[in-house]
Amino acid sequence: MKPITVLLAEDHLIVREGLLALLKLESDIKVVGEAVNGREAVTLAAKLRPDVIVMDVAMPLLNGLEATRQILRATPGAKVLMLSAHGDDAYVEKAMEIGAAGYVIKQSTAHVLADAIREVHAGNPFFSPSVSKRRFHHQLKAKAMGDLPKENAARLTAREMEVLQLVAEGKANKQTADELKISIKTVEKHRQSVMEKLNIHDTASLTRYAISAGIIESSVQVTII
Repeated sequence: MKPITVLLAEDHLIVREGLLALLKLESDIKVVGEAVNGREAVTLAAKLRPDVIVMDVAMPLLNGLEATRQILRATPGAKVLMLSAHGDDAYVEKAMEIGAAGYVIKQSTAHVLADAIREVHAGNPFFSPSVSKRRFHHQLKAKAMGDLPKENAARLTAREMEVLQLVAEGKANKQTADELKISIKTVEKHRQSVMEKLNIHDTASLTRYAISAGIIESSVQVTII
């Protein structure tokens, strides 16, 4: 039987090595590529066409959520399994909104990741047991109360999301321009557009928004400029 091919996108080396060691024990799963940031994950997903992409939510340069959005836009049939240290509802719901096939928290037992890979490859959604239980209770509560309309979130373009993340990570306009290979003037234009759409007018508030929206983690070391 042909093994399930996997692209592993995880920026922390010690975590990535642990996941690799775990998955090597599974005869029906084969890791064919590793990405250390979101932008590399997008490139490798297009190049390798793996059956499943295991994507860490908090990735440098391009976060896992936006990387997933770009992968699914380029390859609608791709199966992306989100991996995170956080099981917060905001992270999970955002992942589902953009089309992720499942969500596994890093505190799960060792066999859960392999099971999750098999399930999403088969076309089934998968959530860590704790996440699944909480989602079930939320759905029951929402049904009892009636579906309340969700607040309309500001719609940022893919490029604006990239600029927002880099700004929130503390990158100066020149660093952002160099990373995205665009002009400083274009960065300033996107930055201004982001602030107008979000009705936010300072970098510190942009950073707080990025954390609350799951674009970066609160543990990320940022420099407010």
